Amino acid sequence: MVDDQTKQPPEDGVEEEYDTTANERAYWSDNIRLLCGLMAIWLLVSFGAGIVFRPFLDQFSIGGYPLGFWFAQQGSIYAFILLIFYYTFRMKRLERKYDLDD
Repeated sequence: MVDDQTKQPPEDGVEEEYDTTANERAYWSDNIRLLCGLMAIWLLVSFGAGIVFRPFLDQFSIGGYPLGFWFAQQGSIYAFILLIFYYTFRMKRLERKYDLDD
């Protein structure tokens, strides 16, 4: 981290704000927590259901295909798309909560 005494102002004369507020830190903390949770779900669906739990899931079928195969080929993509929509929904709520929306 740059010490405030050694920091030079920009050439255009406009000083930028480098400190984050407690509100922004809380926002980013919630944002990272949300991202980690969604990535864990995606890992579980794509790697877990498509590879690790595939032998168990193959005893069930969707559309005539074994469930493990379906998750490996289609299910993880559908889950990822749903997670994207959920992420945008939650981010809009987080931005309103922390008054950072436009």
